[in-house]
Amino acid sequence: MGVKGLRKMYVAAIVTLIGLQAIAAQDKSTRDDILAGLKADHPRTMLTNDRLAELKDMAQTDTVLQDYVSEVISRADRYMDSPKLEHKLRGPRLLHISRDCMNRVHNLALAYRWTGETKYADKAIDNMLTVCDFPDWNPSHFLDTAEMSNAVGTGYDWLYHYMDEKTRKKIRSGLIKLGLDPAIELYDKDKAWWTKSAFNWNQVCNGGLTVGALAVADTHPQKAEQIIKKAVETFPLALRTYSPDGAWGEGPGYWHYATMYTVFGLASMQTALGTDFGLTNIEGLDDSALFPIYTTGPTGIYVNFADAGERSRRRPMACMFWLAGKYDRQLYYNAEHKEVQKGRADPGHVMWYAPQKPTDEKVSLDKHFDGKVPVITMRSAWEDPDALFLSIKTGYNQVNHGHLDLGNFEIEALGLRWARDLGRDDYNLPGYWNSRKGGTRWTYYRLNSLSHSVPLLAGEGQDPTGKAHFIDVELNCDQPCAVLDMSSAYSDHAKRVRRGIALPNGRKGPVLIQDEYYIPNDKPTDVVWAMTTDADIKLNGSEATLTLKGEKMIARIISPSNAAFSKESAAQQPPEKDNKGVSRLLVKLDQPSGKTTIAVSLAPVWPEGPPPQIKKIMPLSRW
Repeated sequence: MGVKGLRKMYVAAIVTLIGLQAIAAQDKSTRDDILAGLKADHPRTMLTNDRLAELKDMAQTDTVLQDYVSEVISRADRYMDSPKLEHKLRGPRLLHISRDCMNRVHNLALAYRWTGETKYADKAIDNMLTVCDFPDWNPSHFLDTAEMSNAVGTGYDWLYHYMDEKTRKKIRSGLIKLGLDPAIELYDKDKAWWTKSAFNWNQVCNGGLTVGALAVADTHPQKAEQIIKKAVETFPLALRTYSPDGAWGEGPGYWHYATMYTVFGLASMQTALGTDFGLTNIEGLDDSALFPIYTTGPTGIYVNFADAGERSRRRPMACMFWLAGKYDRQLYYNAEHKEVQKGRADPGHVMWYAPQKPTDEKVSLDKHFDGKVPVITMRSAWEDPDALFLSIKTGYNQVNHGHLDLGNFEIEALGLRWARDLGRDDYNLPGYWNSRKGGTRWTYYRLNSLSHSVPLLAGEGQDPTGKAHFIDVELNCDQPCAVLDMSSAYSDHAKRVRRGIALPNGRKGPVLIQDEYYIPNDKPTDVVWAMTTDADIKLNGSEATLTLKGEKMIARIISPSNAAFSKESAAQQPPEKDNKGVSRLLVKLDQPSGKTTIAVSLAPVWPEGPPPQIKKIMPLSRW
């Protein structure tokens, strides 16, 4: 990190520390401490009337904004006929109902505020009254409670002046009884474990509760104060996870979830209180929107590590607009507009809207995200859907939602993903969250090393307590490369394990994956190189032809010279996902010892033909 980065980190730390010390100075805080700047009237969370008027003026001439508003109103129209929400759990969760309620209320309430048509307000209120009659918002899985608090808090605030006092009281009482009071009870008993979490639970719970608390801060200031104070005190633990440059250890899919609720909370603080208590100065949050930009391949599929969904894709994310405005990053606006044009606009795209325009900030072909779970991406071009793209991750296996996947790589070319990560399995599988060493989580195929494109030693996967880090990185050059040390993850069987990934012949490939092992001479062990793919595999000794949707990729073993490819199915039996059509390309070595190298090249067959072969390799120490 350079001087500029250190200075930025220092300033951010001081600002945050001052803010937190000011809050902690008086344990018995009064309303004047946290709620001193409270905007007296409604609406006060995220979208004020002044901002709404500004947007309506813009929409007179901005056809893109008009389109975004039309999409929100069209969605609100569809919600007019939605069935009544019901208190039905899926497994231990009510989360699908909380999210449905949020989507309904946000879209319907904004449609009313934009058009003045009372049918939208009436339907939003009907949904809020329904959930306020629920017996609970499932506080045993508090994400459900927090997301419902966001939904009801926003609707109550935005539609405050439309409702009569009887309706306000009923919704306000439901929000407090089912949302805020359960949180306060857990705070008082020191059982709100998410306040000690550095990942999405922290942000979702703090963010959702913040919206709910600010909505009723005028009538219930003591409850609101307790919620907001706790959020300001504990948000930093999660926000520091973005440090130093915006990466998110739970993967790009969970980046959206965590960041969206961070934005709900901080945006509401700013509009309702006039401050976010320095939270937006914490290092990394300003750069965090770069993470989904760089970790999206040309196909639109994310680098799919951790508990990501099946082929998790980049989709419109309104938090990108808020981050763009907060940090004056036009690049974020421009990138998100492209996604909205391929997908749909959400209420946040209207609330935090700004038009596309040229910017001096550019994206590079390669990116190294640092932090606790470092990720590197490389590509041949940005605007070519057929471009070559590759990624590799390191970090630590015990990261929240983590898999045993240190060193896992993913590759795209010709508009297809050739090396893939299967993503998560069913969260309701027995023991899915038992991630300690020897825990049930690591018996599931998609979560352990057997499904990932990582080395296997002695037929075993990585140590669940293992770690890895990059030791040499050369990017944004003609022959980009990266080397990582994974020794910690294989310490039972090898003294050293390192992996290199490179484009030694340039941006069109081949991709070189080179692994080096130092195995004790008195403990020879089987070694397997593996790649997970949807492609059909045709074997021919040290060469394999991968065929996927009519396109081809040629795999070659460069070292050892006498090795041959094999393959296996990734199919599994219920209750695990079946992984239909997924195969594994393998290189197996029988009990080598001493220094051992496996090097494989992966060459896309472009319309003009495959790239030049890699003739020889160098030790990773010379990369």
